[in-house]
Amino acid sequence: MTGVDAREDRRRSPRRTRQRAERGFAAVRTALTAWLSRPLADFHLILAICGTLGVIGIVMVLSASSVTSYSPDSDGSVYALFQKHLMFVGIGAVAFWLGVRVPLRRIRGLSSTAMVLCLTLLALVLTPLGTNLNGSQGWFLLGPLSLQPVEVAKVALALWGAHILVVKYDLLHQWRHLLVPVVPAALLMFALVMAQPDLGGTITLGVVLIALLWFAGAPKRLFAVVLLGAVGGAIALALVAEYRFDRIMSFLNPDADPLGKGLQANQALYALADGGLFGKGLGQGQSKWMYLPNVQHDFIFALIGEELGFLGCLVVISLFGLLAYVGLRIAMRNLDPWIRIVASTLTTWLVAQAAVNIGYVVGLLPVTGVTLPMISYGGTSLIVTMLLFGILANCARHEPEAVVALRTQGPGKFGRLMRLPAPDPYRPPPKRRSTGRGARSGRPAGRGARSAAPDRRRAGREYGRRGTPRGGTRTKAPTRRGRR
Repeated sequence: MTGVDAREDRRRSPRRTRQRAERGFAAVRTALTAWLSRPLADFHLILAICGTLGVIGIVMVLSASSVTSYSPDSDGSVYALFQKHLMFVGIGAVAFWLGVRVPLRRIRGLSSTAMVLCLTLLALVLTPLGTNLNGSQGWFLLGPLSLQPVEVAKVALALWGAHILVVKYDLLHQWRHLLVPVVPAALLMFALVMAQPDLGGTITLGVVLIALLWFAGAPKRLFAVVLLGAVGGAIALALVAEYRFDRIMSFLNPDADPLGKGLQANQALYALADGGLFGKGLGQGQSKWMYLPNVQHDFIFALIGEELGFLGCLVVISLFGLLAYVGLRIAMRNLDPWIRIVASTLTTWLVAQAAVNIGYVVGLLPVTGVTLPMISYGGTSLIVTMLLFGILANCARHEPEAVVALRTQGPGKFGRLMRLPAPDPYRPPPKRRSTGRGARSGRPAGRGARSAAPDRRRAGREYGRRGTPRGGTRTKAPTRRGRR
């Protein structure tokens, strides 16, 4: 080979490498697109995300709680808290099965009863029937178990609020129908939760309310008012309670009291920094040795960064990012407007709660005491989160392509394992006669509703209505001839 040929070969080598890489990426993209086009792809993705996050949570709780469990106040076993977490995971698995097994029509029908029951529980927990734990009167103690009614109230608000907004769809251009009764009921919940007091629960309830109004198509100027009200309320609550004011001041200046008010925030950053890229290894973290208080609850993400490194944190964040994509994809691919609002609201709730938790662990937000879904030490929060995943999986099974596949090809492996019935196809409700009073004005059409309207008409044509007679060809109706 001459020198000219060698130089030409070196010049072409990077180009060939780039072309091979482009062909590889194109093949992967094509395979991924083909897999996502399968009827039950979203259902399987929800199962995979829930299972992966649950396994990560079990492993990290075992690592985080071993030191706390071995104390004079416990039975001396390093597995005491881990065993309770496994019990909560088992109860959560039952809740997941109920969420995916019970028909969505029945869940929607029970939403009003659940809302009334949750408001009653939020009021009763403030009486002597409730128990004060960690400075909040927000628990019912039932023997070795505890119930936190605010977690159940979030689910009730999401399901009931979506039901009311869908029933009032044709009247949502009027402010009184858009806001009443969803906003007053939510504000009553806020007041009862803040009376405990529980700022983290109130923030999550606020996320649920904002998501309901957003996906129902509320005007953007309403959210500007809500944002101003939230900022003003946060300032007022910070001034009323001294510990909230201390949290905000330690967030603004974490070095002012590093061994006191800013201890958790500083130790969380130290744990993340010690982990580096690959971490110290499972069980090798030092922050759980009382350097970082409450590590198995609110600050478990810091232990993930210390023991699994930046790559472990990236995996967790990627899983919640994938959950956001799949949840909104389920909402877009469904025809039922109630399922659309519920799926998008539950997805926003879970992803926003994870973002708040990770945000204050890494120092971007003040500490609020919100758990990391599916990973923090379990209880009512873990059980409710697994119930939400079950409802999302149920919504995924009601996508039109999934309905056709499940009703024609059978329930599949997971359906047979969990004994899931075939979902019913969506049939749009009969249209009401317009009286002329409900002409839309003053508000643009809803974001979720705009895309749902043509789908309803298409759903009626595709499911449940016969477009052609049994013979297979459409015959024209005979035309009458009038007098000449």
